[in-house]
Amino acid sequence: MNTLYFEVRKNQLGTTEFRSTPNGALLDGQIRVRIDRFALTSNNITYAAMGDAMQYWQFFPVAQDPVWGRIPVWGFGTVAESRHPLLAQGERLYGYFPMASGLDITPGTISGAHFFDTAPHRGGLHPVYNQYMRCAADPFYSADTEDLQALLRPLFITSWLIDDFLADHTFFGATADPARPGLVLLSSASSKTAYGTAFQLLRREGIEVVGFTSPDNVTFCESLGCYHRVLTYQQLDQIAADAPSIYVDFAGNAAFRLALHSHCKALQYSSSIGATHVEEMGGAKDLPGPKATLFFAPAQIKKRSAEWGSQGLSQRLVESWRAFIETVSHADHPWMTVQHHVGPDAVLATYLQVLGGRGDPRIGHMLTLTEGT
Repeated sequence: MNTLYFEVRKNQLGTTEFRSTPNGALLDGQIRVRIDRFALTSNNITYAAMGDAMQYWQFFPVAQDPVWGRIPVWGFGTVAESRHPLLAQGERLYGYFPMASGLDITPGTISGAHFFDTAPHRGGLHPVYNQYMRCAADPFYSADTEDLQALLRPLFITSWLIDDFLADHTFFGATADPARPGLVLLSSASSKTAYGTAFQLLRREGIEVVGFTSPDNVTFCESLGCYHRVLTYQQLDQIAADAPSIYVDFAGNAAFRLALHSHCKALQYSSSIGATHVEEMGGAKDLPGPKATLFFAPAQIKKRSAEWGSQGLSQRLVESWRAFIETVSHADHPWMTVQHHVGPDAVLATYLQVLGGRGDPRIGHMLTLTEGT
């Protein structure tokens, strides 16, 4: 049996290839997981665009040709073969996978709900990405919403943590004047992480949530009901220059970042999250106002776990997740329609569409690399 991988050139993300690699024999204590389905969103493009800076390429390295990389994705798999006494063939798992048909995992200590991959090359990487959830005991899990979990769960956790981080820092003073709401400005407002953040921010008092998007996506963003205002990138002048504000940048568009920093004279904080506009990425040096600071979600997880305990953090996340997923999947007004793509040709076509930023924001893409899985 072989494992089929989808690989990209690290310095030229539009250059791709499929590589079939023979499977070796499992070692004692290892499992082989068949990757059944995984989500592909602009978040995964961010993983690739920041692969070197944030170590994303190191999770699933291409040892034989390091100029190529395997983009991490979130999805579901099934234990196809096991040489571990506590993990049986057929068990369902959720976690971080390569765009591939399978993955060999070396589990460490196993609890009822999860375990961590302890493969040597992952030892120095953040444990959030090394964790695999056992679906039968995962409080987030519901068999009828697997697609939405793969598409939205990791993004929503990031969204939740952004909102929590800003509130934890009392919005960096942007809400200090009770007579004037502070503005939280979100770029790429149609992206899943942005509107998940807006969904959380809408519960806060003393702020106005403003989404920036392309003209084609204004109607979609307005229909979500989680933005107080939706503007195009060309309407930046509709933001009062002296309004206390925070910028949360999901797009990574260097030109718009500079324009916003120059226009917003009372900008209190600028946070860089992702890069949905990969072709327009650029540095953040020499900007007027506050330094653009990269948000690293695992750091906030670590802080809150220390303060609340892992159980306390998990309980808060699950409660917020359930409220969010109920809204997203509402029968009368669903926020998302899921499309399934099976086979190498479909995976490549979908990847190039997402890479090029040409996707419909109402569509969620679920991919399976090999037919019959």
